[in-house]
Amino acid sequence: MPPKTKGKGRKTGAQKKKKKSSPDAEAEAKHRMVLLEKELLQDHLALQRDETRRAKASEERLKQRLQGLEAELEKAQSERDAVYAEMSRQRRALQEELRTRSKQLEEEVRSLREQLETCQKEAKTAREEAEQALREQDETLSQLRAHVANMEAEYEEILHGSLDCLLAKLRAAKPQWDAAVLRLHTRHKEQLRQFALNPLEL
Repeated sequence: MPPKTKGKGRKTGAQKKKKKSSPDAEAEAKHRMVLLEKELLQDHLALQRDETRRAKASEERLKQRLQGLEAELEKAQSERDAVYAEMSRQRRALQEELRTRSKQLEEEVRSLREQLETCQKEAKTAREEAEQALREQDETLSQLRAHVANMEAEYEEILHGSLDCLLAKLRAAKPQWDAAVLRLHTRHKEQLRQFALNPLEL
């Protein structure tokens, strides 16, 4: 029994000793806790500052990227507007060219139609004139043939009359010619004999 009592006495003394030193330990523990909390807060603030810096850097990069995209968009819109304006200008120029060409073609078609009508009228007139000329030529040829036929008949009649007259004259003159020929023949024979030539041998 006495040792247990003694032991209890020591324990009680230690507890008393602890109780005496507990305010300092608690203060130190609190101080340590405050330091830890302060360090934690500082670390937390540092992390927050890093995150804030990273967020600001990201925001700045995003702003720059956004500005770049906006510039690219503005450039693309400007190019699109320029392309649209050029396409509109080309379309207007093409429309104007098409209108001008259409007017030219209409003028050419109208001119060609007028020329065709004129050519058709001239061809009709020329055909009618040619037909009239052919008719007149046929009539002239018919008249000439009739005239030639009449002239041939007249000439034939005149020729027959002249031949008949000539034959009559020849018949009338034949006795005289025969006598003249006979006299001429006799004279030639005499002349030949004078030159000692035989007329039968010549």
